[in-house]
Amino acid sequence: MTGMDPGALHELRVVEAELNERWPETKIEPSLDRIRALTDLLAEPQSNYPVVQIAGTNGKSSTTRIIDALLTGLELRTGRYTSPHLQLATERIGVDGAPISPAGYVEAYRDVAPYVSIVDSQSDVRMSKFEVLTGMAYAAFADAPVDAGVVEVGLGGSWDATNVADAKIAVICPVALDHAEYLGTDIAGIAREKAGIIKPESVVVMASQPVEAQQEIMNRIAEVDATVAREGQEFGVLERTVAVGGQLLKLQGLGGVYDEIFLPLHGEHQARNAALALAAVEAFFGAGADRQLDVDRIRSGFASVIVPGRLERVRAAPTVLVDAAHNPHGTRALADALSSEFSFRKLVAVVGVLGDKDARGILAELEPVVEELVLTRNSSPRSLDPDELAGIALDIFGQDRIMVEPRLDNAVEQAIQLAEETDDPGESVSGGGVVITGSVVTAGEARALFGKEPA
Repeated sequence: MTGMDPGALHELRVVEAELNERWPETKIEPSLDRIRALTDLLAEPQSNYPVVQIAGTNGKSSTTRIIDALLTGLELRTGRYTSPHLQLATERIGVDGAPISPAGYVEAYRDVAPYVSIVDSQSDVRMSKFEVLTGMAYAAFADAPVDAGVVEVGLGGSWDATNVADAKIAVICPVALDHAEYLGTDIAGIAREKAGIIKPESVVVMASQPVEAQQEIMNRIAEVDATVAREGQEFGVLERTVAVGGQLLKLQGLGGVYDEIFLPLHGEHQARNAALALAAVEAFFGAGADRQLDVDRIRSGFASVIVPGRLERVRAAPTVLVDAAHNPHGTRALADALSSEFSFRKLVAVVGVLGDKDARGILAELEPVVEELVLTRNSSPRSLDPDELAGIALDIFGQDRIMVEPRLDNAVEQAIQLAEETDDPGESVSGGGVVITGSVVTAGEARALFGKEPA
């Protein structure tokens, strides 16, 4: 990576190799016992600062990053924990709105490693990679020290390692089906698990939900005597206008109306994430009907938002966009944004999907907005074979709209060529476009292909 010390990057790779010997994030044993044992040995670092915790199926990382940017704009020192990473593990732990350095990541690991060994020796199941990373993040935030921790749930809620924190604000993004092998296919059950982040007397900031999900979340709120603010009632998007490089918003917050907000992200779903994030930050500061946050600082915070791999433009002429959508719900939001905010003469998708995801559902959501499809794979051992992916795509797109290129770089080159082809060169000034999607891993590797640095 440009500007990074080669020695520190080598040490980072050594640490990642050690962490990768542990259970991956795709394997969980539902218990908070191990992470609680670790944070106990570390003197409860997660209790040294107020925590905003973000759960849900889609929009968690974007909402986490927007909250982080708003708190930073309001002059708080923040710690940000997100997952998974796109390119480099350091992206997961951020302080002051930027990823921790490779040297800082290594130091955070070495600081907690002796205590991790103690926990391992006292448990039948060793700590998972995610549990160790969570301990590293909470400890790094305490060492900084930060004024607030902004923490994205890894998987689920109740049993997620991040839930060892007693979050002051619980943010619930839209709940949909994903990770069915761990969370099941029952929306109510999934919502119940995610609502587990709601703690007694906390404030819940909730996105619009399917009826069965909302009922479970409201049950949890009543059970622990929490307070709730709901999208569409206490807060929401009042106006949204597509603008160059993003959108202009007028938002209803808990403390009144915030207008002339420029958000450098595309899509109605990001506008709704912005409203959710604003309400969470207002709740954090205790803003409400009689108190509004500084509008200029809120505008500045929104304008500074960077969310890599979410409808991110990595090339112009033809336009190449990268999006980390990896389930049907997320892909539907991507397709809606592509059709409403871009006017490509021809749009080609490069798709690489992990084998445990709903590939058919992802492809079905893309079909109405994509003319041709280049199917590929990413470097993950879980990546679905592109020929198998083509078999799934066949009855959705038809043979004539599908190509297979096993290497991602070749797939991108092929898609660019296809996007530039036309029977009528004067047909549209908009030109062709390429969207690379299907997986967080695919999005991260595409960013690297185009020389984008970890963010």
